[in-house]
Amino acid sequence: MKKASLKTIAERMKNLDFCMMVTQDEKQVSHSRPMSNNGKVEYDGDSWFFSYEDSHKVDQIMKNHHVNLIYQTDDMLFIECTGTGEIIKDKDTLKEKWVEDLDQWFPEGVDTPGICLIKVHASRVRFWHKEEEGEYTA
Repeated sequence: MKKASLKTIAERMKNLDFCMMVTQDEKQVSHSRPMSNNGKVEYDGDSWFFSYEDSHKVDQIMKNHHVNLIYQTDDMLFIECTGTGEIIKDKDTLKEKWVEDLDQWFPEGVDTPGICLIKVHASRVRFWHKEEEGEYTA
């Protein structure tokens, strides 16, 4: 697979929002669920997702930091991010990443009890788009 720069990956990811987040439980069984990275963002190797700290995905990430993110677009762009997950509860970081549309899931904003962020730091990102493909390694 051809090497790609982080800039190339960021250009491909700039209009992506929803992905499938894949975590593993204590029996190494994979669990996937749709997640939003809160709109159009400038990708820098880290993806951020709001969650509740008592969710299964947070529990799984705390026990096994390996996380995969799978994106797909209508025009056949596929992106796989492989990385490590970390749970962030810092209020300043929550405020920095907050967007208004999150109110529907977190009614008290960043003061919602149990709110946290899942940060996924990519160690490898691969993409396939029609005739092109590439891989970025951190």
